[in-house]
Amino acid sequence: MRSLAVASPHQGAAFAARRRRLHPSAADRDSISQHGWRCEKTQDRSFGSSLRVSHLPGTLHRDVSKSLLTPTAAVSVEQAEATADLPKGDMWSVHKFGGTCMGTSQRIQNVADIVLRDPSERKLVVVSAMSKVTDMMYNLVNKAQSRDDSYITALDEVFEKHMEAAKDLLAGEDLARFLSQLHADISNLKAMLRAIYIAGHATESFSDFVVGHGELWSAQMLSYAIKKSGTPCSWMDTREVLVVNPSGSNQVDPDYLESEKRLEKWFARRPTETIIATGFIASTPENIPTTLKRDGSDFSAAIIGSLVKARQVTIWTDVDGVFSADPRKVSEAVILSTLSYQEAWEMSYFGANVLHPRTIIPVMKYNIPIVIRNIFNTSAPGTMICQQPANENGDLDACVKAFATIDKLALVNVEGTGMAGVPGTASAIFGAVKDVGANVIMISQASSEHSVCFAVPEKEVASVSAALHARFREALAAGRLSKVEVIHNCSILAAVGLRMASTPGVSATLFDALAKANINVRAISQGCSEYNITVVLKQEDCVRALRAAHSRFFLSKTTLAVGIVGPGLIGRTLLNQLKDQAAVLKENLNIDLRVMGITGSRTMLLSDIGIDLTQWKEKLQTEAEPADLDKFVHHLSENHFFPNRVLVDCTADTSVASHYYDWLKKGIHVITPNKKANSGPLERYLKLRTLQRASYTHYFYEATVGAGLPIISTLRGLLETGDKILRIEGIFSGTLSYIFNNFEGARTFSDVVAEAKEAGYTEPDPRDDLSGTDVARKVIILARESGLRLELSDIPVRSLVPEALRSCASADEYMQKLPSFDQDWASERNDAEAAGEVLRYVGVVDVINKKGQVELRRYKRDHPFAQLSGSDNIIAFTTSRYKEQPLIVRGPGAGAEVTAGGVFSDILRLASYLGAPS
Repeated sequence: MRSLAVASPHQGAAFAARRRRLHPSAADRDSISQHGWRCEKTQDRSFGSSLRVSHLPGTLHRDVSKSLLTPTAAVSVEQAEATADLPKGDMWSVHKFGGTCMGTSQRIQNVADIVLRDPSERKLVVVSAMSKVTDMMYNLVNKAQSRDDSYITALDEVFEKHMEAAKDLLAGEDLARFLSQLHADISNLKAMLRAIYIAGHATESFSDFVVGHGELWSAQMLSYAIKKSGTPCSWMDTREVLVVNPSGSNQVDPDYLESEKRLEKWFARRPTETIIATGFIASTPENIPTTLKRDGSDFSAAIIGSLVKARQVTIWTDVDGVFSADPRKVSEAVILSTLSYQEAWEMSYFGANVLHPRTIIPVMKYNIPIVIRNIFNTSAPGTMICQQPANENGDLDACVKAFATIDKLALVNVEGTGMAGVPGTASAIFGAVKDVGANVIMISQASSEHSVCFAVPEKEVASVSAALHARFREALAAGRLSKVEVIHNCSILAAVGLRMASTPGVSATLFDALAKANINVRAISQGCSEYNITVVLKQEDCVRALRAAHSRFFLSKTTLAVGIVGPGLIGRTLLNQLKDQAAVLKENLNIDLRVMGITGSRTMLLSDIGIDLTQWKEKLQTEAEPADLDKFVHHLSENHFFPNRVLVDCTADTSVASHYYDWLKKGIHVITPNKKANSGPLERYLKLRTLQRASYTHYFYEATVGAGLPIISTLRGLLETGDKILRIEGIFSGTLSYIFNNFEGARTFSDVVAEAKEAGYTEPDPRDDLSGTDVARKVIILARESGLRLELSDIPVRSLVPEALRSCASADEYMQKLPSFDQDWASERNDAEAAGEVLRYVGVVDVINKKGQVELRRYKRDHPFAQLSGSDNIIAFTTSRYKEQPLIVRGPGAGAEVTAGGVFSDILRLASYLGAPS
């Protein structure tokens, strides 16, 4: 006889008040007795008198007697002689419908329609409680044992929910039968909950008895819904059939032999072709009600499927199948057509919302496939979980099936030289962990046995750390162990795939993807079966790591989160180029460029998913906020949905360039046409390049020298292949190229400058170009790339701005006074022409003599520099390989279109480095 003991202390006023609260009134005892419960006082040495609430022999009816103790139906089945054998094999199709599928009367009818459309000879359907009902039932128990009177109202809500659903779904005699049973069940539950309320405690079996009613009601409603179509149907209380043994750790083990016997006896009494079975609930060998624990309905379906050796088990849910990664974190996640049993098992273990972790076990024995399908999209084929398909190849991209993550973990590291070669150390470590009941998620040990690290849930790490310090107190004091270290805020990323074991390069590809996303790995674990590779990393990096790894293996679009600094002439042109080319890049090269922010000096526009580039100008006017560069960068760097972030500086601002080092340290790639960083103080430049070379964070600046011309990349190619640079000489300014290409014949210098200004070739103040400073910056960049350690001040520059005009207050004043110097310029031009030469403004890097200069030089008319037209640039590389005839790079070197194109080219080069196909 099971009973609930309620003890009442007999000492002190405070205990006296509690005693009055615990002892029910005579009316309460009468009410309980009417429902088959006995109330009696007992004596206890420690607690004095107490009230014992127990059930009277022979008085429990239907649910209480049948479910809590021995199911009466089960007893009658055992006494009955079998009248029909249970058929087994492919004629059976098993379906499982979860709480979402059974959430409303309309959805229950949809489930009935799906079952009726199944052409299988025999169907066994496992159902969960209606959506949210299981939580409501647990809440009833919690309220009752907390002596919260609102459990009565909560029970009424449960009743109303099922009554309304039944009225919508059923009619006539079926409705009357169901409501009669519902009333009886609610009456029994009230008595049970009242007893729990009085006792202030519910045993696990009492709690399981209460909670399991949700499945009983949904199974009955579905069976009636199918019957009304004229199809014979029976419903099964699986507590009469499924027998499980508690196995600790909140798990149970099915007793397949006993369950099969009970199923055969159940079927002998009800040999129907369509059976609706309750999920989640079962019985112990002593016929005490229990459950398969949370999400156990999947497990129920798999167990029953194995008992009848079904052709297939279909799990109906609200998604189209199993995703390659959590679609809330990876928008490019894809539905997998197939998974092996082992892959599904691994994914379940690592937190993927695939199946109840133990669902795979029963069906594997008989190679019964499980299919995950969407009840709201029945046209989707879903994901089949089965034996490893034989027709798939083993290429690198197919071998990793999916990725899963677990958050809120801590890494525990036990380290010391005294561990090496000492038997039993690992046993002592994990024995201490076991003693505090902690769950070890992952273990990693160095082959030197110098350290062991393992991951546990963050909420359990304090007790684990305390236990280890206590267990190894002497070893720590003696120095045999150096430390027991806890690293908080960790996550696990697991790559899962059955073919990883037979495919070379999987680990290398995974870690390369993580490195290129600037992710630091704290620990690694991989079993010899190689079904998964597990890495531990910072929790803040987890989503970025997931996206980077998934993108690399699934050839989803190489996504770059882009921040544009400076939507001026070049920035505006770049944005237009990105807009025009984005779709082509996404379709042909799997490159997805998302502009997450645009900032100017006054306002900025931010987006979490990417700005619509067809409307960026309008949005910058209507949705902008005050510019804040720190906030802008934080917005980009903290967006973990995109693993690769790049800032594109389209300004000529020194203050913006001063942030490059910090951006690179944060793992943000930098691309720029801004010359200020590479031509600024040498120490800052060297620090920047050292950081860039030491990390997987890229810094590209092709457009700083020749706009869209491949000057920097050509120079690097020569150096990296072992060539020796002797001299670099060139016309680096498109503005000055235009001026001197057109300064011929009778034209005056001032006229040509005015024409260039009118055509937009010069800065608003032409003196910025004519001073030669811009050319000097390009010379210093090339000199430093060639290995020379020069400052900008080391470069002698011939300014083309007369001394007398340098102090002009404005560009207009300068242009008004410039004609007074036309005669001087005409004289210099005439001298050159008389010698058969032309004037050209050039920059020179003399690597041999370790110097650079910017000057106005004369060249013969057959020299390549004399044959330019328009605003073209030309650069000549004299090297050990190209000594007799320099390597020439020539083309447009000025203008917003070509400069923006050079920046765009750097963006695509970055995407290629990060894994985009070439």
